Amino acid sequence: MEVILQTSDITQIPFVKMLLSSEGIQAYVLDQNMSVLEGSINILPIRVMVLSSDSSSARSILNQNGISTS
Repeated sequence: MEVILQTSDITQIPFVKMLLSSEGIQAYVLDQNMSVLEGSINILPIRVMVLSSDSSSARSILNQNGISTS
């Protein structure tokens, strides 16, 4: 598994998941509940992970849609 995106923008997560799933790539969201617990002051980033075999494709898809990846 590889982290392809770290963001504190909760509105970006559903869009990223939709983009990746439309290309058949399963995305795993980590730390989303921690972001809610800390009071939405955007200190803790939410991580989006994919399988290592899908990471280059996922990064390419996100970059083509204007989302910078880690």
